[in-house]
Amino acid sequence: IRQREFIFTRVGAAAAWPLAAQTQQAAMPVIGFLGLGSSVPTSAFEAAFRQGLAEAGYVPGQNVAIEFRWANYQPSRLPPLAADLVDRKVAVIVTTGSPYAALAAKAATSTIPIVFAVSEDPVQYGLVTSLSRPGGTVTGMTSLTAELAGKQLNLLLELIPQATTIAYLSGPSSSPI
Repeated sequence: IRQREFIFTRVGAAAAWPLAAQTQQAAMPVIGFLGLGSSVPTSAFEAAFRQGLAEAGYVPGQNVAIEFRWANYQPSRLPPLAADLVDRKVAVIVTTGSPYAALAAKAATSTIPIVFAVSEDPVQYGLVTSLSRPGGTVTGMTSLTAELAGKQLNLLLELIPQATTIAYLSGPSSSPI
């Protein structure tokens, strides 16, 4: 869970970038948060997300608002929830839970910045064109990609050169964050 909290802290800080780029307006900027899961089991992640925002100088209710939308593990609910955030004219959409939340947001808008946190390969799902140059209005963080797997293994072997056997254990694909 610590790794996911770390990711959410960083995603919170990344979500603040588009807000900092906006010109000063009378209205408070709004962050749209779109998740595949539900708000109850992810409260620790929401706290880490808020912490990342705070580290970037954004405090919900003071200088930023957050609109949460949860699909309650029903992927078919993601497109209308993403459209609702677009209609709300949020400054940025943060997605989590699966690449499907990010895909729903990407399909709903070509102008609002989207920041994702997924464990799948965002290039494979068509979220970005490459990891080094995502392009468009979509960017984010991933922990598992084919490109990173070799680098992670090399780093592990540098840290533990005497290792002769390495195992990899993973949960189900698209596990909700």
